[in-house]
Amino acid sequence: MSAIRYLPLVVKYVLRYRGRSVLTIGGVATAMFLFYAVQAMHHGVQEATEATSKDTKLVVYRQDRYCPFSSNLPQDYEGRIASIGGVKSVLPIKIAVNNCRTGLDVVTFRGIPLGAVDNGALDHVRFAEGSIQNWKQRSDAALIGGRLAAKRGLKVGDRVDLGGITVYVAGIINSPEPQDQSVAYSHLDFTQRASGNKPGLVTQFNVAVDDPARMDYVAKAIDVEFRNAQEPTSTWSEKAFVARAAADIVEIVGFARWLGWGCVIGVFALVFNAIVLSVQDRIRDHAVMQTVGFPQRLVAELIIGESLILSLTGGLLGLAAALGLTLWGNLSLSVEGLSIHVQTDAASILVGLVLSVFTGVLAGLVPAWHASQREISACFRAV
Repeated sequence: MSAIRYLPLVVKYVLRYRGRSVLTIGGVATAMFLFYAVQAMHHGVQEATEATSKDTKLVVYRQDRYCPFSSNLPQDYEGRIASIGGVKSVLPIKIAVNNCRTGLDVVTFRGIPLGAVDNGALDHVRFAEGSIQNWKQRSDAALIGGRLAAKRGLKVGDRVDLGGITVYVAGIINSPEPQDQSVAYSHLDFTQRASGNKPGLVTQFNVAVDDPARMDYVAKAIDVEFRNAQEPTSTWSEKAFVARAAADIVEIVGFARWLGWGCVIGVFALVFNAIVLSVQDRIRDHAVMQTVGFPQRLVAELIIGESLILSLTGGLLGLAAALGLTLWGNLSLSVEGLSIHVQTDAASILVGLVLSVFTGVLAGLVPAWHASQREISACFRAV
């Protein structure tokens, strides 16, 4: 594109009308920030709810119960579940939350047996600080997920009240599993006492299946096993369980995606209007440029270049703000003790940048075409 040689001239035009340029860039940045933020929410929902062929985890819950406060299952179900064909391991968990409703500041405790750790229940986590030995040595110890620790400013050795339960921070952990990033792993008996429940009752069982192809079979077998028990069960894959509990959030995020695309359309209208006004103000300049030998095509390219600079600058500012929020804000939506994290990905960043470029070029096409078709004499008469 020959207009690259005249980039300083394009920048000069952008800076000449500072007020209009700043407002245009600000509008683009605001709209693109919302678009990136919505995409980050959507990516978090996908990570937490979309099943894959590698999923092998089931969640056994009390039938017709939703909030952890209302799901109580006898801990001795563990042995009966373990005896079902296809079950690789069973982990009884006591969930304690400070709020079952949807919120941004929900603390979730997961109480697990001490012996389960020795059997590999936490082999998938990595310690950023502390160690599993620290956790084993104290009954009130907790392993804090990295997002929760960053949000609360916690470090190993702190004694802190989280949602009404006072614990000793024995370690800060990171995990590839979304549900581990904003939780506190504590001892099962400690969590049972702290939440006011009777010993021997748990909220759920996490069941690992030896073959992903047998997920449905094992889930049905578990529910059949306890169909006539005093506390019947309802078994789901972990991703389906999260999707069911967070159905309202999934719907809201789905609607918000349409809002994000609406913002892109609004950005196009904003940039288009700014470029049209800018072209109208520079009719004489275009006439002079054509008089001294600038071809009409080059005039059109300069106008498109100006539109592209405005749109891409705003898009980059919006991206930077959204990335800052998602990387350092540690935002997550929690419902019924489950978390959906707001997190961006490379694909969303690339889509946003491409949209910024596309919007800038498209918004400049019509005014560029009109400017390139206008005769020199008509330019001077219009002034």
